[in-house]
Amino acid sequence: MAARSIASVTVSFGLVSIPVKLYSATQASAGVSFNLLHKGCGSRLKQQYLCAKEGVVVERADMVKGYEFAKDQYVIFAPEELKELEEKGSHTVEITAFVPAASIDPIYYDKAYYLAPDKGGARPYALLTEGMRATGRCALGRWASRGKQYVVQLRPVEGGLVLQQLLYADEVRKLAEIEVEKADVKSAELNLAVQLIEQHAAESFDPNAYEDAVKQRIEAAVQRKIAGQEVATSAEPESGGAQVIDLMQALRASLAKSGARVPAEPQSGASASQRKPPKRVPQADSAKAPAKERAKAGKK
Repeated sequence: MAARSIASVTVSFGLVSIPVKLYSATQASAGVSFNLLHKGCGSRLKQQYLCAKEGVVVERADMVKGYEFAKDQYVIFAPEELKELEEKGSHTVEITAFVPAASIDPIYYDKAYYLAPDKGGARPYALLTEGMRATGRCALGRWASRGKQYVVQLRPVEGGLVLQQLLYADEVRKLAEIEVEKADVKSAELNLAVQLIEQHAAESFDPNAYEDAVKQRIEAAVQRKIAGQEVATSAEPESGGAQVIDLMQALRASLAKSGARVPAEPQSGASASQRKPPKRVPQADSAKAPAKERAKAGKK
C-alpha cells in the first residue's frame, strides 16, 4: 500500500524554493494496544472526568483550561485566548543554517518525517540533497504546524531527505543533573574491554536484525485466545542481575564465551627471581648467651 502524504510544504533557503510532500516516517499502529473493558460483561469503558471537590461527573461542555501558578491556584484561559496564543500555521520550512551533521546530538531528535519532491521540485530537491552530502552538513530551520513552532533538521539519507523535529534545549535534561560516580580505568582492563568491543563490532546498523520479541509474544497469545486456548503463566520471580565482583574476571569470561583468545593473566607481585630469600635467624653466640645458660654449661 502506497504511503499517503500528510501535508504539502515548501522548503526555502536563500532565493531557492522547493515544493515537497510530507510523509510520516514512523507508524504507531505497528504496536499492540489494548482496550479497557468491564470485567463483568466485557463491554468497553468510557473515560469520565470527576470534579475533585464535588465528586460529580463533568461534561466536556463544562470544562475550561487553567494554569496552576501556585498550590491549588489557577488562572483560567478561554478557548479563544488559547487560540490567539497558538503559532499561525505555515506551509514553509525556512532554512536558517547549515551545520556539520555530527554536531547535533541524537538526544534532541523527536518525530521524523520523509520529504519527497512535489510537482516541479525534483531538480532543486536533488540539488539540496547532494549539496548537503558533498559538504557533510545538514540544514536547520523553523516550521510552524498544529499551533506550535518547531526547530527542524533536514538531513540526507539513502533515497531522499528526512525532516527531523528537534527538541528545545529546555526539553532535554542535562547529564550534569545526574550523579555519575568517577572511577579509574586500568590499562589492562581497557585492553580487554577494547578487545571485547572489537569481537562484537559491526560496520553499520541493520534495523531488520532486531525484532520486538514482546510484540511477537503478545500477538501469538492473542491468536491463542481467539482460538479459545489459555495462555500459560509463570509465577517464578525475575532473577536479579549478577553482581560483578571481579571486573577483569568478567571481561575474560566474556571474551572466552565469544571464542576469542584470552591474553594470559599477568602474574601478580614480584617474579620468582626477584623474590628475596627468607631471613635466617642468627644462632645465639655463646659469649652473648644468657648468664643462666652459661651457668648450666659450667656445671657440666
